[in-house]
Amino acid sequence: MQRHRSGGHHTAIRFRRAGVLLLAAHLLLVCWVTLRPLDVPWVSAANLRPFAGIRADLALGAWEAAERIGKEVLLLAPLGVLLPIAGGRLDASPLGSLVRTVAAGAMISIGIELVQTGVPGQVVDIDSLFLNTLGVALAHAAVVPALRGSIRRRTEGAGLRREEPSQGRTPTISRVGVAP
Repeated sequence: MQRHRSGGHHTAIRFRRAGVLLLAAHLLLVCWVTLRPLDVPWVSAANLRPFAGIRADLALGAWEAAERIGKEVLLLAPLGVLLPIAGGRLDASPLGSLVRTVAAGAMISIGIELVQTGVPGQVVDIDSLFLNTLGVALAHAAVVPALRGSIRRRTEGAGLRREEPSQGRTPTISRVGVAP
């Protein structure tokens, strides 16, 4: 049976295009928020000790800690959904997809932190890397499996049948006698 590539194929392409556009828009927004120079009277030292900033935030109180930590978790969280959509793979392994997405989110966060070293008023914080990556992982785990299932059902309902392509006939090998 041949594959039917009508509405289902176009639906997947539309999702991928929308994902790429939203990903680009989100990355531009993140760059504007994190890489613009700030006019501040003083700048704290860079935080290169893991979890020191989180402990300091928790020492300020629950509300302050939730606000500061929440901002860092939410900054790159949309990447957890937008990267897989932009990739356009509906049949990806859930664990493999999570690992690829979290790795890409961590690399983007590292890139932002490295570029911040040259931006006036911005300070490098290793905890931002951890929290940004956590946000990517949580968003991916919460949304992507259900979203992929929904898109698969939608494309199959539109007529795109998912069958393995035929490999043709199995070759036959003539019998050869055993040499004396």
